[in-house]
Formats: sequence, structure tokens, C-alpha cells
Amino acid sequence: MLDLDALDFTKGGGTVTVVAQDAVTGAVLMLAAADREALERTIATGEMHYRSRSRGLWHKGATSGNVQRVVSLHADCDGDAVLARVEPAGPACHTGVVSCFGADAERGDELSDLDAVIASRAGSARTDGPSYTRKLLDDRNLRLKKLGEEAAELAVACADADATRAAEEAADLFFHTLVALHAAGVTLNDVRRVLHQRARGRR
Repeated sequence: MLDLDALDFTKGGGTVTVVAQDAVTGAVLMLAAADREALERTIATGEMHYRSRSRGLWHKGATSGNVQRVVSLHADCDGDAVLARVEPAGPACHTGVVSCFGADAERGDELSDLDAVIASRAGSARTDGPSYTRKLLDDRNLRLKKLGEEAAELAVACADADATRAAEEAADLFFHTLVALHAAGVTLNDVRRVLHQRARGRR
């Protein structure tokens, strides 16, 4: 998984920097330090261990239950930092939030932002009339009709080898797909978990 002998612990005074990332959502969770012993424990147990000046060797989630199960460990090009892709059992931050870097780091990409917008529109009504998203959420036949239309338009664009239009139609299809999923009680992260599980099964 990770060649500890290839890491440069001397540069950091005996430790390397570890960036913990949610393997499913891509969210950056936290930044910590780890020495060789902490990484050995991580590899042996399959759960993240770190080293700090105040706490010494510590097992993430040992007291809170918010453990981080290891999916993969990757050293950077200089060997003084490690990217830990993990499956968190709860919030990474001691304040009780998902990421130590705030809500923006929890999302991290345009699809996540779009999913968040759809969720917010679902929970609110505009004073000047319902938004297009709200109309789709309120009308099952309309949203399913639009879903089919956007899929067909993407298929035609791909058949015509029109790259620009295909990208635009794909964006439209993603939007209508997320709306339909939201109406069915499915989140973007639910889909990501399925993809993540399938990817692990192919290894």
C-alpha cells in the first residue's frame, strides 16, 4: 500500500504531513502529522493513526468513534507528505463538522454544489413564484418527461459527434438526473458510494 522506506521523515523532524480525504465524496477532511510508528499502526489496523506533540501517538476516533478506515495511502513526489483516502465513520473535526476546512471543503466540486442548490430549492419557496427546480420536484410527470428528453438530446449530440453540444446536453442531463434522484430520496453521495463500492470490487 505504502512504502514507508521511501518516505522522508527527516524533513519534518520525524514526521510527514498527512492529508485525509473522504474516498467517496472527495472532501478534504483534515491535516495531521504521522511518524513511522503511526503509519505502521495505520497499515496494520486499517484505521488512521497520527502523531502530535500534545497527544503523542493517537488513533483517530478511539474515543469519539469517528474512526477513519483506510482505502489507500499515497506518498507525494517528495516523499514528505501522504494522501490518505479514507471512509470516515463520522466528522473529522473536533468541532463536530465533517471537515476541518469548513463547508466548502465538504462539497468540493460543481456536481456537489449543484446537488446542494437543488436541496435548498426543495426546502424553500420563492415569493415571486416557484423556481424551475421546485416545479420539477412538485411535478413527477414533468421531471420524468424532461429526464427522457435530455437523455435523448445527449444521444443525438453524441451521434452527431458534436462535442460542444454533447457537453451542454450532458450538463442538462446531470441537472435533471439530480432533481429526479432527490425526488426519489437519493443523494449524490448515495450514487458515489455505489461507484466507490464497484471500483473497490474491480481491484
